Amino acid sequence: MTERVMAAVVQMTSTADVERNLASAESLVRHASSLGARFVSLPENFAFLRSEGEPVVEAQAIDGAWVRRMSGLARELGITLLLGSLPEKIAGGLGDADRVHNTSVLLGPDGATIAAYRKIHLFDIDLPGMEHLKESRAVRPGEDAVVARAPFGPLGLTICYDVRFPELYRALTRAGARVLAVPSAFTERTGKDHWEVLLRARAIENLAYVVAAAQVGHHGRGRSSHGHAMIVDPWGAIMAQVPDGEGVAVAELDFARQDRLRRELPALDHTRKFK
Repeated sequence: MTERVMAAVVQMTSTADVERNLASAESLVRHASSLGARFVSLPENFAFLRSEGEPVVEAQAIDGAWVRRMSGLARELGITLLLGSLPEKIAGGLGDADRVHNTSVLLGPDGATIAAYRKIHLFDIDLPGMEHLKESRAVRPGEDAVVARAPFGPLGLTICYDVRFPELYRALTRAGARVLAVPSAFTERTGKDHWEVLLRARAIENLAYVVAAAQVGHHGRGRSSHGHAMIVDPWGAIMAQVPDGEGVAVAELDFARQDRLRRELPALDHTRKFK
């Protein structure tokens, strides 16, 4: 594990235009790298974001064309690159012919796949006058929590709606995670009230860095995202964020400081079982 790493979160406005999305992602990742980032996270659905109710038309294998293209970019730049999520094709399985996994893929500086995480908590809501979204129509939930052994240290992988379930983040921290990734496409209505609060809470509870890439703006019929991609430190302070539009935010993760904070406030050692 390194003592420090420069991290970046990417903010995008992805649509159903895959080639445009991939080109935008490549440009933003290159920009982050030019600012010194050695770990870069793309948001949820970075390569394809459909309007509500539209089918997933380009489900991918875990080593499919999108991953291979971004793998080449990670290798060229020599960075650790988190593909926030993509629709992963499910092989066989009764009842899953029309469903995919919503999957994060972590690529190393050599372009190799380090880990994959399949989103556990699916966003099914019906708020009168607000959003009507049912992710489970198209997505099958994952089952396994994943702590990836990134070159800079242990990285807990989650996606968007997962952030509302603190028990997942505590499990990742107990398994050694020092950084928690939350690539997202958080809705505009819930995001303005909950996004920042939830990210800062997960950082404070676990005395961990939170790296949250984000979608922003209008993606198509019935789909808009809040944005405000950010990096939060283990004390809950926002280190960097993208206030609006497409862009990147960069901050240095200092693991020696994290160790000191965990020693000074040893809350992770004070967990008690209760009835």
